[in-house]
Amino acid sequence: MEGYINGIGIISPQKTFDTPDFLSEVVEHNSKALYSIEPSYKEFLNPNLARRMARIIKMSIAASTICFRDAKVEMPDAIMTGTALGCLEDTEKFLWAIIHDDEQFLTPTSFIQSTHNTVSAQIALQLKCMNYNFTYVHKGFSFESAVLDALMTLAEGEAKNILIGGHDEMTDKYYRVCDRIGYFKQETVPTMELINRKTNGSIGGEGAAFFVLSKDKSETSYAKLRGIKTIYKPENNQEIENKINELLASNGLTAKDIDVVVYGNNGDARFDKTYTHLQDNLLKDSTSTYFKHLCGEYQTAGSFGMWVAAKIIKTQTIPSAILIGDNKSKSIKNVLIYNTFLDVDHSVYLLSQC
Repeated sequence: MEGYINGIGIISPQKTFDTPDFLSEVVEHNSKALYSIEPSYKEFLNPNLARRMARIIKMSIAASTICFRDAKVEMPDAIMTGTALGCLEDTEKFLWAIIHDDEQFLTPTSFIQSTHNTVSAQIALQLKCMNYNFTYVHKGFSFESAVLDALMTLAEGEAKNILIGGHDEMTDKYYRVCDRIGYFKQETVPTMELINRKTNGSIGGEGAAFFVLSKDKSETSYAKLRGIKTIYKPENNQEIENKINELLASNGLTAKDIDVVVYGNNGDARFDKTYTHLQDNLLKDSTSTYFKHLCGEYQTAGSFGMWVAAKIIKTQTIPSAILIGDNKSKSIKNVLIYNTFLDVDHSVYLLSQC
């Protein structure tokens, strides 16, 4: 199973839209949670509609619109998205109304817009797209499930251009809940120092990243997505290495063929050990990079990692802001992404030059 990434649109805590620049100027944050840099939505939405939409819906519609323009595609054959939390802001509004109004006089708007498939539905409404539309809600595998569905659909010849996306938002209430159960660091950490802080917890994040995954290569192609594998609660590092080798072998490659690895290091001393093991053993000959200091930690952060990998391949550059150690690559043909959420949901992507 494989597909070409022919278009990208991403809104994140970095300047990742409306610019050809690739992380040459990183926006440094000094906070416990990173929030997206949002565009003016007048270009993407009717102001009357935008006024009633939650942030994550507006971000996703804007990102998907940018993606279509980049790919020069007007209508997708399918829409597949992944989200762990859905429209969290509207969920909170609805729950607060239940408590505040003593379960009476509730308006349905926030509930209707809080459902997890609201984003993909709103994108389809904007496009008047009546094709296959599905949203995956699989915690740390949400985006990966959408990618797998897209790859299988392309392999079966049921579509030529598929919009895939991963989106999740950060809210103040959600941050407080996650902070209490130890997801985030107790101290404020400058983003560029995150990987060196060997304490428990990470920094919160959010984002909306969309890709046009196509059966055929085009003039706008970034990279070929050659496969993806998910690993749930691996027993040990050997199991992780075996799964990576299986993915590589199925594509006629070995670990020595990987030029760059994009890791999901998030500065959490409890979980970064997995990445360190791979850097020091199976993938020691590859150039190591990381990305969560730029977007924060969230369940669909793998979509930001895929943007990083695709841009590395297309531009043949590795920004200094994401580099771990030395740059060992003269040319970049094969890039591996390894990401994990809370050391439970592990995922591996293989991208190659097209």
